[in-house]
Amino acid sequence: MNIITQLLDFILHIDEHLVNIVKDYGVLTYAILFGIVFVETGLVIMPFLPGDSILFAAGALAPQGALNIWFLFILLSIAAIVGDTLNYHIGKWIGFGIVNHPKLGRMIKQEHLTKAEHFFNKYGGKTIVLARFMPFIRTFIPFVAGASSMKYGYFILYNIIGAVAWVGICLAGGYFFGNIPVVKNNFEIVLILIILVSVLPAVFSVIQNMRKNKK
Repeated sequence: MNIITQLLDFILHIDEHLVNIVKDYGVLTYAILFGIVFVETGLVIMPFLPGDSILFAAGALAPQGALNIWFLFILLSIAAIVGDTLNYHIGKWIGFGIVNHPKLGRMIKQEHLTKAEHFFNKYGGKTIVLARFMPFIRTFIPFVAGASSMKYGYFILYNIIGAVAWVGICLAGGYFFGNIPVVKNNFEIVLILIILVSVLPAVFSVIQNMRKNKK
């Protein structure tokens, strides 16, 4: 299987993969989850990692005793906060010129940065909180905030609020609903629905912009 196929398999069967990770690595599973959340939010070239899905799946494993829900909440909130902080500083250091970089530019599309920038300009600091729940956009927003020279004191406040809300809601969703038979037996469909619901705000924003441009 190529990388894309492997990634799709990991995302759609993340509940099964996570169970195997817990069996194989035990307590090191916390470090693996920390790394995934940190990299997805902290490196602008890694927007495709399954943040929402893995949080939901981890939350679903907690009632079974495989993982501690409170430790997950604290640890992964820290991962999300530190990840966005790193991304912010990368944006401040490199700026929008990253798309012209001979290597990094291949991994980052100008259209993604443009959408994130527009979203940022429209909603300001609230964008950092809202973007947490939007795949791809959440990886680019802290970068745009740094590249736009947003004051770090202003950024970190929204960063913390967004991280705690995102991690808390996704973990709670998995904890309370992940083991309901209809959800557990259709986990792939549930994960796809989570992804679709997550991207709806971005879709609505694009549609609104298209209508305004026509007018």
